[in-house]
Amino acid sequence: MRPSLFAIFSLIILVQLSTCQVDSNALSEKIEQLTEWSLKKPVIRLNFEKFKHFVKSAPRNYSIVVMLTALAPHRGCQICRPANDEFQIVAQSWRYSPQFSNKLFFAMVDFDDAPDIFKMLNTASAPQFIMFGRKQGKPKTADHFDISRVGFSAEQIAKWINDRTDINIRIFRPPNYSGLLLVVLLVSMIASLLYVKRNNLEFLYNKTTWSMIVISAILIFISGQMWNQIRGPPMVYRNPKTGQVPWSLVEQAWWFSFSA
Repeated sequence: MRPSLFAIFSLIILVQLSTCQVDSNALSEKIEQLTEWSLKKPVIRLNFEKFKHFVKSAPRNYSIVVMLTALAPHRGCQICRPANDEFQIVAQSWRYSPQFSNKLFFAMVDFDDAPDIFKMLNTASAPQFIMFGRKQGKPKTADHFDISRVGFSAEQIAKWINDRTDINIRIFRPPNYSGLLLVVLLVSMIASLLYVKRNNLEFLYNKTTWSMIVISAILIFISGQMWNQIRGPPMVYRNPKTGQVPWSLVEQAWWFSFSA
């Protein structure tokens, strides 16, 4: 009797050890594949099979931020493109950060590529950002980034990731020279005008000209666009009745715009 019990216990231990070894190998393969993809493109594009394997199935000791979106023009999601741009900035900043590791990955799911994922997550709205942490199970409310409350800037997404994973991502934005070019162009035009009119500068003393300039400046500074620049309001607001974010696949989306 005793030898048989010993044999059973030994068999159980061997099975558990072999299972742990299989899980360890599967996890290593997942991390290796995700890291390889991330080095090529910081945001990994997922289909249904990849989503089930790398995001939903065990084992998983890494966190992965998934953006649900609909970038196709015929979907009519106006904010999906700028939200995608901000998400790409976060992923690029993490990819080239000195703290880059295999503990965090970024991925995206486009509705036209994998509508079944939207059904699996029981959602029909985009864009959305969802954190799938190391622990298995359904994402909690805090794992869903609240676009309606804080917008979708790269800095806000990075702050949310830090709150959920304790991973700090310093955002590096590509330089924008459009403002500098506009100033140079304006100065060049004014200099050219003064050079052409160098023998006749009486227009500088014209009250009508200066009145038009002052009135135009006043209209610009009291416009809604100036208010938007100062306050930085979110582009959209969640519908309080349905909870939908700006774009829906199944019904006409409702939203409130704070932009004047």
